[in-house]
Amino acid sequence: MARFVAAIDQGTTSTRCMIFNHRGESVSVHQLEHRQIYPQAGWVEHDALEIWEKAQRVIAGAMEKAGVNAGGIAAVGITNQRETAVVWNRKTGKPYHNAIVWQDTRTDRICAELGRVEGQDRFRDRVGLPLATYFSGPKVRWLLDNVPGLREDAERGDALFGNIDSWLIWNLTGGTAGGTHVTDVTNASRTMLMDLQSTLWDGEIMEIMGIPRAMLPEIRPSSDPTIYGYTMADGPFGGRIPVCGDLGDQQAATVGQTCFDVGEAKNTYGTGCFMILNTGTELVPSHSGLLTTTCYKFGSEPTVYALEGSIAIAGALVQWLRDNLRLIDSAADIENLAHTVDDNGGIYFVPAFSGLYAPYWRSDARGVIVGMTRYVNRGHFARATLEATAYQTREVLDAMHRDSGVELQALKVDGGMVHNELLMQFQADVLGVPVVRPRVSETTALGAAYAAGLAVGFWKTLDETRANWGVDKVWQPSADDAPRTTLYAQWKKAVTRTFDWVE
Repeated sequence: MARFVAAIDQGTTSTRCMIFNHRGESVSVHQLEHRQIYPQAGWVEHDALEIWEKAQRVIAGAMEKAGVNAGGIAAVGITNQRETAVVWNRKTGKPYHNAIVWQDTRTDRICAELGRVEGQDRFRDRVGLPLATYFSGPKVRWLLDNVPGLREDAERGDALFGNIDSWLIWNLTGGTAGGTHVTDVTNASRTMLMDLQSTLWDGEIMEIMGIPRAMLPEIRPSSDPTIYGYTMADGPFGGRIPVCGDLGDQQAATVGQTCFDVGEAKNTYGTGCFMILNTGTELVPSHSGLLTTTCYKFGSEPTVYALEGSIAIAGALVQWLRDNLRLIDSAADIENLAHTVDDNGGIYFVPAFSGLYAPYWRSDARGVIVGMTRYVNRGHFARATLEATAYQTREVLDAMHRDSGVELQALKVDGGMVHNELLMQFQADVLGVPVVRPRVSETTALGAAYAAGLAVGFWKTLDETRANWGVDKVWQPSADDAPRTTLYAQWKKAVTRTFDWVE
């Protein structure tokens, strides 16, 4: 009897496989990092073949650690870094180019050209997104324009496009021997090519961007009882298991946090930082710089939508201090270093490395450190790095309140950075509401597992998943209002210094 569900969580810096039991507890996990490729300033790439190779290894590792074979796994779910575009050949299985990562800014001229007459919001009423380098549609256009022979192959139907979810599902279900080319509504909503109302590809936008329809995957529910396909008997799972759950990473975390009711929100602290507010079956347009996006679709039930605030750089800033400046030896060292000082020493770090995302959407912005004096030391740098994530989250929460009118009573949090106690306390102080960490903080993988398990009846109702959610720790805001008044005002001033850097 199948007692577990497996989830593949393919993120910006690593790939992991986690196996969960019916109580939503992690039975095993295996994780491997992959290379970050920077061909030139502003360009970020991944080797899709390396990602698939690492995916196979983490699957085998998690299965071995759990002591389970394919017969013990009821279903497989996928969650992935969204907006990262990969194009590969249907016959050879080889990518035409490295995957272009969501942080990459090379499509700024394409976006400017598309918005020259009608502006950045040219397609927003249909796709919920501004014209920005973040999304994968313009990345495909760049590949078609710059990779010799790709457009001809695409028009013949030999070149396939997808976010990383499509690439993994295609390989898991057979690859060149008949792999399934699909995506779900959440990943499709991040391409700038899907009409939110119909959840179908928008032919007019595809024509404007010059993207052949034959390249695109079939859009399916996030939890699909009709099954996307089955893992290969000779593949990494070692048997045929239904692959039937697929969610972009932030929507997966929303499902993992069981934010199924209108008005519930979560914030995920990873490479970037992403807050999602469930708006139910209603499409809520944003007038405050947020994204209107799909939240999930379970089987034949109506699509559920969300407002999202996307922040490009959160945990990536800690990695930058470690890898580029060598200021710390490991990411975990940041908290101890920040504790050596009482405050930020007057400095503010605005990490607009890829421009500013929500709520500004300024591709002309670049990162700045302001307020420098001789007094500032390494500890202040560490403190300002952590505070940057908290301030950016406050900006997004303010925008959500303006758009939705929802007054959050508490914020559910997840992701790697939620184990940083100093950051979580400062986050509560800046927001003025409690910050709540669940028992399972890696909710992204759990959400993918829920989507797959619900599709095959492993979990029969949403209430069964809600029963698995529990509080690990709560941070209450302090009585001192300086973080949410004076300090936050200084942060807003610092943000303006990033504008208009790129001509």
